[in-house]
Amino acid sequence: MKTTNQNLIAHIIIFCLLISSCEMNITKEKTKPDFPIAKKLAVTSNEHGIERSDNYFWLRERENQDVTDYLNAENAYAEKELADVKALRESLFEEIKSRIAQTDVSAPYLSNGYMYYTRYEEGNEQPFYCRKVQDSKEEEIMLNANILSKDLAYFAIGSTNVSPNNKMIAYGEDTLSRRIYSIRFKNLTTGEYLVDVLEGTTGSTAWAKDNKTVFYTKKDPGTLREFQIFRHILGTPQSDDKMVFDEKDDTFYTHAYLSKSGDYIFINSGSTLTSEFKYLAADNPTGDFKVVNPRKRGLEYDVEHLGGNFYIRNNANGAKNFKISKAPISNPGEDNWTEVIPHRADTYIDGFEVFKDFLVLEERNNALTKLHVLPWKNMKSDHYISFKDPAYMAYISTNEEIDSEVLRYGYTSLTTPNSVFDYNMNTKESELIKQQEVIGDFDPENYTSERIFAESRDGTLVPISIVYRKGFKKDGKQPLLLYGYGSYGISMDAYFSSQRLSLFDRGFAFAIAHIRGGQEMGRDWYEDGKLLKKKNTFYDFIDCGKFLIEKNYTSSSHLYAMGGSAGGLLMGAVINMEPEMWNGIVAQVPFVDVINTMLDETIPLTTGEYDEWGNPNDKEYFEYIMSYSPYDNIKKQNYPSLLIATGLHDSQVQYWEPAKWTAKLRELKTDTNDLFLVTNMDTGHGGSSGRFERFKEVALEYAFLLRLEGIEQ
Repeated sequence: MKTTNQNLIAHIIIFCLLISSCEMNITKEKTKPDFPIAKKLAVTSNEHGIERSDNYFWLRERENQDVTDYLNAENAYAEKELADVKALRESLFEEIKSRIAQTDVSAPYLSNGYMYYTRYEEGNEQPFYCRKVQDSKEEEIMLNANILSKDLAYFAIGSTNVSPNNKMIAYGEDTLSRRIYSIRFKNLTTGEYLVDVLEGTTGSTAWAKDNKTVFYTKKDPGTLREFQIFRHILGTPQSDDKMVFDEKDDTFYTHAYLSKSGDYIFINSGSTLTSEFKYLAADNPTGDFKVVNPRKRGLEYDVEHLGGNFYIRNNANGAKNFKISKAPISNPGEDNWTEVIPHRADTYIDGFEVFKDFLVLEERNNALTKLHVLPWKNMKSDHYISFKDPAYMAYISTNEEIDSEVLRYGYTSLTTPNSVFDYNMNTKESELIKQQEVIGDFDPENYTSERIFAESRDGTLVPISIVYRKGFKKDGKQPLLLYGYGSYGISMDAYFSSQRLSLFDRGFAFAIAHIRGGQEMGRDWYEDGKLLKKKNTFYDFIDCGKFLIEKNYTSSSHLYAMGGSAGGLLMGAVINMEPEMWNGIVAQVPFVDVINTMLDETIPLTTGEYDEWGNPNDKEYFEYIMSYSPYDNIKKQNYPSLLIATGLHDSQVQYWEPAKWTAKLRELKTDTNDLFLVTNMDTGHGGSSGRFERFKEVALEYAFLLRLEGIEQ
């Protein structure tokens, strides 16, 4: 009996184990993820005695079919999971597109007797580059990009440049979206394209006065660094071109341009912190370039020509926010710089424009741009152009004519479409030349913008520009999208976007956090958000979000964030630091694998960015970058829903950074929130080419956000 019982018990145990095994298999089958899982192939490295292991290093192998398969699998997964908003995406795309005039013309500008403009025709994605003789109605189409782009998945014209005698146009074209341009030439008299093609360039040119010599910049084919200036004579092969400058320092980039006067060709060679200019009379193209002022670490300057002087924006002798000096062309070194506009502690000089009778400064004060007009004859009779909105963007536009009393400038705000004005600097009157047309029932009076300040954790007040549709309730229940960048001293201004109306009209507010790392509040604002102070950028953004929650603009369950490139780094950092604070994140071409990129000098842009992030070959910088690098700080925790977008041919942030980031997030995150990686297999850093195609990407981002809010249409 005992044996029988033991057998019975044994059978019961075996049966239970079988049932358990089946249940385990069923459970495993039920919980088997349907999202792509990247294989793990550990690659180890050791820097400064610190060993690291990277399971997804292999995703850098662009030609590896497994990489292509993984990216395609992620795309397919995103499409499948977002199928429920396919109709919304299509609706958003058509809605965004419908606000834009199908047939449109840019504001014409005067240059050397011609009015130049671009225009679009209904049904075409690409622009027509046109001109008319001043005071004439007869149009000349110089380039039709719709014909040039036929049958190409990607096409972009980088720059156009007409010769001094108005008979020839040089233009750069990119057909891969990697920002490597081929320069081509067209005879505007005969309509014929020259056989001359200059490969591997930046696309920009500087014409000499002989109308047959151009200077251009070549890129290193590996790092894409702009490092050599060549002289080309029309009708000769590129192999015969003479190199006139070779930038040996791999932290510097170089380019050539023609002065506004047309009298001098400049070569600018610069790094994050240092500048050097060379100059050559444009009527002597085979001559030797002379140095304006030799490079000196920490000295930054820009040069323009007027009369017998060079005018120089510079930060010499502690002028952090820059000043304007002048120097005689015969001896333009720093010892001969005479101060024209002194340095001001509260005002940053962002740029300047010279005219025969006026100097115009583009300034930043208290996070707002200002246009400052100063007559050369009596600079004490200076004045500012006034603007009305609490948050706006004003900028010096295209001003080709040096002997003019009219300043062309642009203005926009969060509620005002981009507007181009001609401002008479004598009469102080502005004439609206063109305002961006918004098709439909758009009325700026239906929207409200504000400019508020959030206190960051160290007591610094950070400006926030915010806009929403009237009727927006500050009850903590409304969705809000917070945008940020905060790197390279690039300021994020408050500009209008007709695309955002699709969010505003569905209840969203949109805010820009003017965080440290930009230059909205001057040079110190930049320096407090770079190198060993980089975390201030992330803290500012987080604290801006907390402030908006505290003031009931939104709540964590309705707060979203967006950033691209270095702004994508921002997104990666803040979700590691404060993952529960956000309901959703859109990271566009995100720079998230910081330490690996900055250790690899073969990757485009790396060496030129040591002054921005620090050189990790130095242990202090290595440890600091490691402490915030998004990829290296992913941990087992909940993360918000994420939409990550990249381009296979991205030359600035390589596709593998967001791909690796996605793979590691999938491995470690402990939530079931959405995680989508969308790779455009035809494009690079700037997304799709064409006038409307890029809005499909915007529609996807907006549909992702609206889906999280439960907004279905």
